[in-house]
Amino acid sequence: MTKTFKFALAAASALTLAACGGNEAGSASRDQIKGVGSSTVYPFAKAVSETFTRDNPNFKSPIIESTGTGGGMKLFCSGVGAETPDIANASRRMKASEFATCQQNGVTDVIEIQVGLDGIALASAKGGITMNLTPKMVYEALAASPYGGEQTNQTWADVDPSLPDVEILVYGPPSTSGTRDALKELILEAGCDTSAEMEALEDSDKDRHAQLCTEVRSDGRYVDQGEQDNLIVQKIEGNPNAVGIFGYSYLEENADKVQGLNMNGVAPTYENIANFEYPGARPLYVYVKKAHLDAIPGLKEFLAQWTQMWDRGGELAKIGLVANPEDVMARSVSAATNYDTLDGSELK
Repeated sequence: MTKTFKFALAAASALTLAACGGNEAGSASRDQIKGVGSSTVYPFAKAVSETFTRDNPNFKSPIIESTGTGGGMKLFCSGVGAETPDIANASRRMKASEFATCQQNGVTDVIEIQVGLDGIALASAKGGITMNLTPKMVYEALAASPYGGEQTNQTWADVDPSLPDVEILVYGPPSTSGTRDALKELILEAGCDTSAEMEALEDSDKDRHAQLCTEVRSDGRYVDQGEQDNLIVQKIEGNPNAVGIFGYSYLEENADKVQGLNMNGVAPTYENIANFEYPGARPLYVYVKKAHLDAIPGLKEFLAQWTQMWDRGGELAKIGLVANPEDVMARSVSAATNYDTLDGSELK
């Protein structure tokens, strides 16, 4: 397929989209915003959606689905038109490969908005197991083949004698989740690269390095709990020796049930995530198709709604979103109101 034909196809799809009329299933147009993606961003997007619907009764309520970041990006980058989502919520930045797929499929103008920060929190039940962890400890506990060797750690004390002599049992996100991607990048790789040999391997064999540093054990010590972080909360609430991994917002939301575990002696708190002292701090994103802005009723107003709720003292902070630093906030406001597009050069 030629580039010219792809652009023509994208333009034709956008024109079809612009003719938004009925909303019957299978219709070629729609009059509701559709968002997909991260389970971590989901509660924030739902809160924005509810406020938007209440304050804008002339627009239909947006449809927001929790598909996981990877799954959401796949749907988002499949093309333009009413049958594709307008928005992808993401708990990590878009990958260069995903951006390339978007471009190939006619999604040529992508707006990137960093809506705030979150943290990869490790937690246990209130009154349950307590540990002062490091990325190295977490890596050695969870890696399928730590430093290329056999995984023999069955208890936390096997990992480090300072830790409790209880069996390792961690409930965490699946491979399609942005939370899993952030766990790999912020904690597992950091722990793996405390080994000079592993750090050197990244230069000589990137694929092997990624495998050894980020592949999680599959012997039942790490349990993939699906895209619903609330299920992880339920699992650890019922087992005082279990550890859960999820976004900080779920820790905040369930503070009466679970407790955060320190990482490098730093607690997963709002302040420690905002200043990046906590090792698991990460940005959260919303990606929007510029081609859909004029076609989907309320999409521009929905983006503006985010800007009214994401401040430090705003409604989203009350449910766990950590506000962006001032310089990032300014860029995000511009992207949400001036519709600045991503050129892709900074993506990895």
